[in-house]
Amino acid sequence: MEYKGSLNEYFHIATIKKEDAVWLNQYKGDYLRIFWNDQRDTTLIIDGVEYPLLLNQILFLTDMHDIVISKMDEINLIRFNREFYSSEFFDKEIGCNGVLFFANEKIPVIDLDELQLPKFKLLWMVFLSEFESRDNLHGQMLLMLLKRFLILSTRIYKKQNKSLRLHVNKLDTIREFNLLVEMHYKKMHTVFEYANLMNKPAKSLTNLFTLHSEKTPLKVIQDRIHIEAKRQLLFTQKIVKEIAFELGFEDVTSFSRFFKNKEGQSPTEFRDKNRIIDN
Repeated sequence: MEYKGSLNEYFHIATIKKEDAVWLNQYKGDYLRIFWNDQRDTTLIIDGVEYPLLLNQILFLTDMHDIVISKMDEINLIRFNREFYSSEFFDKEIGCNGVLFFANEKIPVIDLDELQLPKFKLLWMVFLSEFESRDNLHGQMLLMLLKRFLILSTRIYKKQNKSLRLHVNKLDTIREFNLLVEMHYKKMHTVFEYANLMNKPAKSLTNLFTLHSEKTPLKVIQDRIHIEAKRQLLFTQKIVKEIAFELGFEDVTSFSRFFKNKEGQSPTEFRDKNRIIDN
């Protein structure tokens, strides 16, 4: 079930069956995604790493993550863009920039216990029933329901991850860095450039990520560029040189070297093997 607004707002909710999951393994645009497993255990491959999603667990992903469904029977999916979850709700904790998305040192997952599970099941049913009332308040109602879903999830995540309270300032710095990368990755490729924006020494950022994140700040930058490069190669007809310049590389050679180092093959080889759009 999908909602599309007049200002490019997008919201999608569905239960995906195993036989219909092929499209989830492709690149689908700039959406934040929520996966809720209320059936048998599921296995996801996120950025090349295998993640088991157990029964009654919910996982949260940004558009920076590459995902493949490895094993599943069915799974509940919510995805939406930032235009839908509008700036008035960009709350420090529950917004698109909050602890469930950009603030985390690892992929955020919550476990629903027997008290929490009925609340989420009821909320899911209300989501579905709202698509029977497509009036002029439809979008606002979906937005309110999504906000409630994220509030409940944030409360659970904070309770299940008490270390968040011990490192609020550190996680805020990591979140700020991730957001700046999302805004500037096409032009800024070094930790030094982002450190300047944040008025922090580059070395202190690197040390912070070493202690509190699974990735170095440089890897965060490079992974974001890599994901966009793959999207451009698969879903556009732009030549490699055009993609290279759009992503801030001085020449095709440096872009090709970067891409081959990340992907194990040249941009042209990758496009030829995985082409989505015909010329």
